[in-house]
Amino acid sequence: MHIRLIAVGDKQPSWVDSAFKGYTDRLPRQWKFRLDLIATAQRTKSSNLSDAKQVEGSRVLASIRPGEFVVLLDERGKALSSRDLGEHLTDWQSAGRDLCFLIGGPDGVSDDCAARADFRWSLSVMTLPHGLARVMFSEQLYRAWTLTQGHPYHRD
Repeated sequence: MHIRLIAVGDKQPSWVDSAFKGYTDRLPRQWKFRLDLIATAQRTKSSNLSDAKQVEGSRVLASIRPGEFVVLLDERGKALSSRDLGEHLTDWQSAGRDLCFLIGGPDGVSDDCAARADFRWSLSVMTLPHGLARVMFSEQLYRAWTLTQGHPYHRD
């Protein structure tokens, strides 16, 4: 199983890149984890936000590979504990499909992107800044993996 994150967004502050890399560098090599960035659509005072979401959505959908299991990070998605995420990762890995996580743009994702998602995962019911969502995602992915490997967990 290969895992990647498709994220709509532009350059992030250095602390985001550093924290994200700190966690993703620890992920198992066989996952071949990758971050694919999708440029944010141009927005102006007079632009229609729905149009921007559609442009971003088209770019995202074009980058999703056939057969990938798509997990949309969405505040309206299912809240998972770290253990729950670890169990999901084990199940998804058993299914033998590559895994693609998706973080939408500043205004969310298009309806087409949401419809393409096989699962919706909520990091929080709060709307998070893009960079913070990226860091939280990478930390939780790493933590879930360590749990599946039997590493000690401070909650035990």
